[in-house]
Amino acid sequence: MSQTFGEKVIDFNRHLQYSDELPENFRVINPYLDNPETLDVMQQFYHKFYNDDNSRKFIVGINPSRHGAGVTGVPFTDTKRLESICGIKMNSAHTHEISSVFLYDMISEFGGASEFYKQFYINSPFPLAIVRKSKEGNWLNANYYDDKTLFEIVKDYMIASLKQHISLGLDTSEVYVLGKKNATFIQKLNKESNLFGNLKVLEHPRYIQQYKSKEKQLYIDKYILTLNNLR
Repeated sequence: MSQTFGEKVIDFNRHLQYSDELPENFRVINPYLDNPETLDVMQQFYHKFYNDDNSRKFIVGINPSRHGAGVTGVPFTDTKRLESICGIKMNSAHTHEISSVFLYDMISEFGGASEFYKQFYINSPFPLAIVRKSKEGNWLNANYYDDKTLFEIVKDYMIASLKQHISLGLDTSEVYVLGKKNATFIQKLNKESNLFGNLKVLEHPRYIQQYKSKEKQLYIDKYILTLNNLR
């Protein structure tokens, strides 16, 4: 019997590992290995929203944040929205992540989580959280493109990972990339490996929440128009 879309994603996540060297002061967080409940809530999410074999459009992030998918295992989803909107409670962690706020406000206007996830799949070229040690010794969120050496080291891993995502059953004729800087790197990878058709670039949810919150409704409208191919 063939696997559902959700079962393929669960399989992908369960086998995720990154073991290559990283530049000094960078490390990777694998929530599926660090917290058994992450594995459990992630499986509940994909069984609930992806329990079919329909094709989906791909929304491409950067890499998970340590308060979002770095805890819940679900892209752009902190524990608050995992419970309040997706109906899945996580007991071992409580997180608030600003990208998650914007994304779920947009999803709500799109028609709700079931409607949205029926059509779209979100993940990142680097599917695990990356953190960087600050001068003060704190671990902070990092992006795969923050450091040139880091990007060169993880590039092949990202290409292989994107190919795996595509094999889940994604429609790659049009792909939505979150973040303008992210898009320049995704374009590089796409040129090299011919992964996607047309790339549509949207402002990153974190950027909108942090710097453009007064114009948030305009960005929600832009997302919905773009995702519905009306623009």
